[in-house]
Amino acid sequence: MSQPSLTQGYISKLWRITLAITLAMTLAACGTNPVTKKREFQFVSQDKEIAIGKQNYSPARQSQGGDYVIDPELTAYVQGIGKRLAAVSDRPELPYEFVVLNHSVPNAWAMPGGKIAFNRGLLYELNSEAELAAVMGHEIVHAAARHGAKSMERGVLMQAGMIAVGIGAQNTDYANLIVGGSQVGAQLISSKYGRDAESESDYYGMLYMKKAGYDPAAAVKLQETFVRLSEGRKSDFISGLFASHPPSQKRVADNKITLAKIGAGGEMGVETYAKKVGKLKATQSAYKAYDDGVAALKKEDTATAVKLAKKAIAGEPREARFQELLGDIALTKKDTKTALSYYAKAIKMQPNYFKPHLHSGIALFNSGKKSQAEPYLKRANELLPTAPGHALLGQIAEGRGETDLALKHYQVAASSNSTIGKEATARATRLDFPRNPGKYMKSGVLADNRGNLFAVVQNGAAVAIEGVQVRVVKYDSKTGRAVSQTRPMSIRGVIESGKRGQVGIGVRVKDQQEARYYKVAVEAAKLVETPAAK
Repeated sequence: MSQPSLTQGYISKLWRITLAITLAMTLAACGTNPVTKKREFQFVSQDKEIAIGKQNYSPARQSQGGDYVIDPELTAYVQGIGKRLAAVSDRPELPYEFVVLNHSVPNAWAMPGGKIAFNRGLLYELNSEAELAAVMGHEIVHAAARHGAKSMERGVLMQAGMIAVGIGAQNTDYANLIVGGSQVGAQLISSKYGRDAESESDYYGMLYMKKAGYDPAAAVKLQETFVRLSEGRKSDFISGLFASHPPSQKRVADNKITLAKIGAGGEMGVETYAKKVGKLKATQSAYKAYDDGVAALKKEDTATAVKLAKKAIAGEPREARFQELLGDIALTKKDTKTALSYYAKAIKMQPNYFKPHLHSGIALFNSGKKSQAEPYLKRANELLPTAPGHALLGQIAEGRGETDLALKHYQVAASSNSTIGKEATARATRLDFPRNPGKYMKSGVLADNRGNLFAVVQNGAAVAIEGVQVRVVKYDSKTGRAVSQTRPMSIRGVIESGKRGQVGIGVRVKDQQEARYYKVAVEAAKLVETPAAK
């Protein structure tokens, strides 16, 4: 029988390590789900759940349009329903919070620790307090049954296995400009739950409705409505609630089974809901005009955008977003003074929303008033850290000679997979490369099929390098001490980002085993200066 190859033995060893890690984690992390009472892996403690929700709730709300603050009575109404359902849940001890977000897309989401949000756009579509309770109960179950925490735990388990077999991957393809720790919140609210999680939330959400005194028949009716809307491909729902909570005929059928089991009857609250949401629905056309104005501005139709913004303001003069839109239009026209006046109005109306602060900072920076831009950019990043905010603060710090601070800002901005992120990466590299060139280059020796040895340098920097000089040192195979070295040798030409350059060292080896005793030291290198960098 042939002996196993080195590769086979290595893979076998790695899998044993993987299994050992998985077993250790499993033994240390078994627990009982507080809702389903089933045994499951639990690596995220309740304290950690609460901490995750607390840390990410505010920036997640900022990224989804910010809080709807015009009608405090509406928010209090939604919070009252949430507290009523949370009190009968399987985890009433969680620090639940409920908020209405200023976003027209019908959606709702829950974070670990009981942090729950409803978009303004979803409230337009509901017809009773019981329907709102159905959605609310569903989201409370997501939090109470640890669905968000379990998603994170699956990621931890997968990561442990991937590390064990020597494979690494990082998803950096984000469509937005959110950076830093707030990216976690963005992932939490955009992730899809599995069918089991959705089924559990439907079932136990109806139980919570019944316990709280609501008619669970509303959950069946609402799911039927969602199926009808999904079949009609209603775009606002598809981009919102249906993206993370896809409706289906099976969910309708399952809800009917649950209803038959627990029985219909209870509060519907049609008139109460109509009264509480009446002010919001009365301004729906104003927000429709605003949304259309935003779309017109994206198409560079500023004349239409202005008309729609003014129509929105006429319908709801208290809304800060409408002033902000006029500011964006003025900024597009490079009318900085007018843009700043509208942003100032928006900030006065709602001081705690990041966007007018950020856009004020951008407008001031672009007009050369960098010192005035700085406090706006800092405040914007406090509310929601973004690539533009950090990138511009990096440039301000760099201009003052504060290299370490500039690097920190650029490195945060670089975590955004965007044009701004790439530019920040290049700026960070230009600052850091002269101090830490070895951090951006990998070097070694390679032998061709004739045994000729080459010194090779791989450029890991975000920009091209040139003027690379290397020295090759030979070490004794027995003592490990250096026994000889070459003179400094130059690798000609430019080495682009991600590419490699090489130079022959005039040495021939018998095999790759002998090549192991030659090491390459990079003695000099510089970044290629582009016109923009100069």
